[in-house]
Amino acid sequence: MDYLNEKELNKYQVTIRFTMDDQFMSYVNSHRIYINSLIEKNVIDYYSVSMETQRSWMIFNAENKKEVETYLTKSPLYKYWTIEIDELFVYDGQTYRLPALQLN
Repeated sequence: MDYLNEKELNKYQVTIRFTMDDQFMSYVNSHRIYINSLIEKNVIDYYSVSMETQRSWMIFNAENKKEVETYLTKSPLYKYWTIEIDELFVYDGQTYRLPALQLN
């Protein structure tokens, strides 16, 4: 692996509050296609939505907040959002751990 040519990406927690109107649901499918493409490119680590609280959370891999904002503005749902972007110092979970050892 050539470490000199790899970018060091930071992790950003994005919290979105959204409002819905009659048009909102018509944009959901194209929004999901866009989000899925970012997940497949490892730009987004996870994406979750609560319809109960009308909030969404994402973890982005990016060089800076400006890059995260650029990705977010390309979503068809962008005009419905109020966004907070926080750079993370620690990001940990089970998917980052070694598998549990199982003895036969």
